[in-house]
Amino acid sequence: MNSPHITPSSPGSLNRTGNSTDQIATKLIGYRIMAYATGVMLLVLTASVVLHYGFDDRRLWWSGPVHGFLYMGYLVATAVLGTSVRWRPVRMVLIALAGTIPLMSFVAERSVTREVRGQLAARSK
Repeated sequence: MNSPHITPSSPGSLNRTGNSTDQIATKLIGYRIMAYATGVMLLVLTASVVLHYGFDDRRLWWSGPVHGFLYMGYLVATAVLGTSVRWRPVRMVLIALAGTIPLMSFVAERSVTREVRGQLAARSK
């Protein structure tokens, strides 16, 4: 059975990892959502620590477990995207660690988005 010829610029074309550009774009969206959610919750957690130890205010006690849960999702999203675009393990670890430093997940997200979108654009030419 003959399969139709797929050109590199067609929407369903496969890259060298077996993922289509549409699949990678979808994984990028998932990564971006998790990066923002993790970053926002880390800022809330930081405020919680300041309130707790500085003012004995425990109203934001829930932010630790919520950030932990979101961070696990961020790790998964980083690994899924990283394997799809063939990042080295060290790069994945550094991007994953960005979710533990306030504001760094936002910086990493911008860098990753710019890089992956550039790769996708180059593949579609």
